[in-house]
Amino acid sequence: MALAARSRLSTLSRAFFFLLAAASPAASLESTTSDARAADEARLSQRELLGKRIFEDKTLSEPAGLSCASCHDPAKAFQGNNGSPIAALARGSRPDALGTRKTPSLAYVSFSPRFHFMKKKDEETGETELVPVGGQFWDGRADDLAAQVEGPLLNPREMNNPSKAAVVEKIKSGAYADLARRVYGEKLFESDAAFDKLARAVAAYESSERFHPFSSKFDDFLRGREKLTAEEAKGFALFKDKKKGNCIACHVGEEKSRHPQDWLFTDFSYDALGAPRNAAIPDNKDPAFVDLGLCKRDGLAKVAPKGYAIDGLCGQFKAPTLRNIAVTGPYLHNGAFASLRDVVAFYATRDTDPARWYPKKEGATAKYDDLPEKFHDNVNVKEVPYDRKPGETPRLDEGEIDAIVAFLHTLTDRPAPAAKAER
Repeated sequence: MALAARSRLSTLSRAFFFLLAAASPAASLESTTSDARAADEARLSQRELLGKRIFEDKTLSEPAGLSCASCHDPAKAFQGNNGSPIAALARGSRPDALGTRKTPSLAYVSFSPRFHFMKKKDEETGETELVPVGGQFWDGRADDLAAQVEGPLLNPREMNNPSKAAVVEKIKSGAYADLARRVYGEKLFESDAAFDKLARAVAAYESSERFHPFSSKFDDFLRGREKLTAEEAKGFALFKDKKKGNCIACHVGEEKSRHPQDWLFTDFSYDALGAPRNAAIPDNKDPAFVDLGLCKRDGLAKVAPKGYAIDGLCGQFKAPTLRNIAVTGPYLHNGAFASLRDVVAFYATRDTDPARWYPKKEGATAKYDDLPEKFHDNVNVKEVPYDRKPGETPRLDEGEIDAIVAFLHTLTDRPAPAAKAER
């Protein structure tokens, strides 16, 4: 009997350890994920942590189910479309709610200055002009990062809350209300300024290193830790060449600097590129619908210099950073292009071969078909590589386009090494 009992015990022990071993990979993965999350949050200030909680909170939409992170996915360089059937547009909290523009990435947005007009010297004419720069969104309608946070919470096409008070009430009754009180004081939820303060917490989170890690291959190249391939180096040279790609005219960096922070790849300016109309956008089924961009920014006349020709800004949209550009398609404000190569090719051949990009109407190529004809003169045709005519040789050939695309892939941030949380 003793021998039989020991045999049964041995069998049970082996079965137990077999089950334990089978379960351990999942348990280990869960533990690793939890540790990584804790380590990530340990780097945040209390205000940034509050911002993270709000950013990830799916109860803050109406109906519940949509968070800031749903459309600004950390795994996709803080952009995305929340599973929308239309790649270019994000799906809102209501099943039938879609935006009208491509969701911009939130990576590196904290470096954008407040919306304002600044003096800029035209390199060709030598004349100085006032141009709009900064702000948030494609049309700069949010002056700063906190205003950018507030808009989507109340937008019926996005999180669809009826009022600021409704958002505040949800946070007040939520799981991290005590954290909010620790950050802003016990009387936070009694204040009319509660909504603005909570938005500033999200802005603080969006300003944290999590959103601007400077961890790309290009950054390590600047630091002297890595070399570009011959193709990437060729693309970088073409990118900077003012007679070839001239991408650096808007997507700037400090040529002599080896500091990643000096290479943001945007001057935060606005430009009219004449993007093709995207037929996949439902609003575009109405021929009368047009997205004029910057010139329709709320309150623009109040901040523009006296006598400024605002109509000259119609068709302009903000130049985004090119950091993470290889993983943040589709491209342009209306998501007109699915591939990065198509965007670069469009810039190079828009004016030499317009039939490649625009539809035919009444037997002719309908150039700049997403912009009313009266605003066609606003489209940038003076700067390289746009300064070409139909039939002329483009500034970039197909191989050079490939090289620039190869370089742009070096701007993708790489995941930070896993760190263990302090215990």
